[in-house]
Amino acid sequence: QIEVTFSCDANSILYVSAVDKSSGRESKITITGDKTRLSKDEIEYMITVAKKLEREDKTQYERISAKNSLESYCFNLKEIINDKKLTSKIDTHNKKKMIGTIEETIEWLEINQ
Repeated sequence: QIEVTFSCDANSILYVSAVDKSSGRESKITITGDKTRLSKDEIEYMITVAKKLEREDKTQYERISAKNSLESYCFNLKEIINDKKLTSKIDTHNKKKMIGTIEETIEWLEINQ
């Protein structure tokens, strides 16, 4: 079992010690923020990049949602057209034309993912 102790002083310096209870070995480390802190420019750059990525994520989400909606609409429409109750109400020529257009749309969606 290892006991780890953390303490931080007023200057934001972190002191960490670990003691192995079975062997009694102890190790200590001091972590100062001066080497690891980001500059204001680095922070601003990271915020700018994060905002850009957020916009890209939103655009990607909207694109995928639109694709999924169209794909779902196509499958539902195809199911309705092939419904046996409606078969007699749609002439064969129009049915083939509608199914062809739906399949072209589905194929286009698959190609343009």
